[in-house]
Amino acid sequence: MIGPREVEGAVERLEGVVRATPLTPSETISRLAGRPVLFKPEHLQRTGSFKIRGAYNRIARLPAGARVVAASAGNHAQGVALAARLNGLDATIFMPVNAALPKVEATRGYGAEVRLEGGGVDDCIELARRFAEEAGSVYVPPFDDPDVVAGQATVGWELAREAPDGATVVVPVGGGGLVGGTAAALARWAPGVKVVGVEAEGAASMRAALAAGRPVRLEAVATIADGIAVREVSPLTLDHVRAYVDDVVTVSDEEISRAMLLLLERAKWLVEPAGAAGLAAVLGGRLPAGRGPVVVVLSGGNVDPLLLTRLVEHGLTAAGRYLRLRVLLRDHPGALAGLAAALADLGLNVLDVAHHRSGGTTAAPDEVEVLVTVETRDPAHRDQTVADLRDRGFRIERS
Repeated sequence: MIGPREVEGAVERLEGVVRATPLTPSETISRLAGRPVLFKPEHLQRTGSFKIRGAYNRIARLPAGARVVAASAGNHAQGVALAARLNGLDATIFMPVNAALPKVEATRGYGAEVRLEGGGVDDCIELARRFAEEAGSVYVPPFDDPDVVAGQATVGWELAREAPDGATVVVPVGGGGLVGGTAAALARWAPGVKVVGVEAEGAASMRAALAAGRPVRLEAVATIADGIAVREVSPLTLDHVRAYVDDVVTVSDEEISRAMLLLLERAKWLVEPAGAAGLAAVLGGRLPAGRGPVVVVLSGGNVDPLLLTRLVEHGLTAAGRYLRLRVLLRDHPGALAGLAAALADLGLNVLDVAHHRSGGTTAAPDEVEVLVTVETRDPAHRDQTVADLRDRGFRIERS
């Protein structure tokens, strides 16, 4: 495992390379959480995530003329591409054929050769390893490497000088390099600080490994947080988590969406789903009870604009701000107008209406199906709206 010497070496190599991301408090989010909340805004880091730290620390130690190879769907790709360019090295990055175009273009923009091959990251990793072996290149993994973990540990080195006494640091967990490195550094330079890792419920490979005592390969992962959708952690990162991390918890996609939306609305920060997982855990009550300060590491901010649209809508729905209804009306003049009048009487803003007589509907021959989306204030208002419409005699289902 990494020690103080490896972390201090990484700090020296990264001086002048990484941006300062000093802790930033939020009064609004602290009030919602019931305790002081501060953010480590790594989504504002170069390449849009913490990944430049580990990638640069690994690549800076390579000999002149080495060729770098990596595999990633986004953040690691950009970190490796920039780190290679800064060190005067060529890089080849394998990315899935369905990788988000902005991430592909950003990786190319940092100077890397991008190969779109493989249906997923796992396929790309296998292709990259094989290519590196055949070409005599150096494969740079996203987390399973001591130099990469030591680079990510510089987040913890900085937090040891920034975090308030008695704080709990909350870190997203994918492969485990960030949480393991951060926790190792804090254990050395701020032993009074606790560390809690956060996984998506649909990609809890670290919790599975902790339970089994060894890395476990999940059959599949399913989460909107693609940055932490890792099917299997490594023995290296598992050892760091077992030694230094106090707990690993999980959060749902709905909780991640709400946290992401809150950061966008209140902090004016665009944070990717993986980066918002830590705040989701805080707001979801996954931390031990108490009123002590919490430091949330916002690990990245690279979001495909097309995905962002869906994520914001998902977050609004999860937060009770959208209500989708399926209403069955009698097929006679004035029925739709009556529904519209009822919605107006309840002070609801209609966002979308679809009116169906046939084709995929379960309405009876003398009925029509209306799919309507309205704005609501919060979950309580959403539930009250449903109750009010039913009291008015409408046959409705939430969709």
